[in-house]
Amino acid sequence: MNRSIKIRPLVYLMAAATLGITSCKKENSAASTTTTTDEPATSTTIAVAASSTLRSTDSLYILHPCPRGAIRVSIAAVDLPAGITAYLAANYSGYIFNKAYAVKDSTGAVLGYVAVIYYNDKPVGMAFDSNGNFLKVLEQREKGDLNGKGWHHGGHFEGRGGIFKDTVSLNSLPATVTAYYAGTYPTDTLIKAFTNRDNSYLVLSKNDGLFASLFDANGSFVKRIELPSKPAIYRVMDLTSVPAAIGTYLKTSYPNYILKKAFALSLGGTLKAYVVVIDANDTKYALEFDATGTFVRVKTLF
Repeated sequence: MNRSIKIRPLVYLMAAATLGITSCKKENSAASTTTTTDEPATSTTIAVAASSTLRSTDSLYILHPCPRGAIRVSIAAVDLPAGITAYLAANYSGYIFNKAYAVKDSTGAVLGYVAVIYYNDKPVGMAFDSNGNFLKVLEQREKGDLNGKGWHHGGHFEGRGGIFKDTVSLNSLPATVTAYYAGTYPTDTLIKAFTNRDNSYLVLSKNDGLFASLFDANGSFVKRIELPSKPAIYRVMDLTSVPAAIGTYLKTSYPNYILKKAFALSLGGTLKAYVVVIDANDTKYALEFDATGTFVRVKTLF
């Protein structure tokens, strides 16, 4: 059963109650030494600003599945298990901590954790089990989309419905981008390009490996990241041909993700792996799967 957490503002409490979603209860024990916030005693979402530079404006809501009768306890970053801290450092280098929770059952036993961070100025919410192992990136929605399909025309996440066309023709890239490749990586083969919500450009290319490069709105180079891959021949796949096992993993670990590009990696005529690039709540990820569609590793891009 999906239930979720809300931080603020209080004005939304009455509206949230009409959603009919059961949620965690906040721990109010006077004996608790855990740092708490001024959030409502019951709530249905984690409200966050769309940008780390606009934290005073709660405009996005992170959905969090929570067992019936569970107690939510706000905790500091230092109270997160070491495994979670290590995971965040490895996968979101340079992130900004925002908030975290321990989710407990009625006996006080920890069921899991939730961490909310900002990465590249965008919020990312994640759920972890009681041992600190990653479970999923939590879906985000706008207030008006908390029920239903989770997006609307002209909204922040309209790309989930295939409405927001972010693909850019390679011939339409700014001259500064093509000049950068010609001068710095002349043997790169450009594969696909996208525009981001801030008008920056994401370009996928291959050159003895797969790469994602970020350029700002003016076409100036920002960063280049190698996608998780291995020595192989890279074949671009039709997005509808991605193995079902990969789709199942993505649906479970990155709810409401958008599949941007997929590659099949072969060596000596034998399929070795798959690499897919997805968008999950405006953050891009590249994931590697073996030939059977079993998850191998992930790399956060931008």
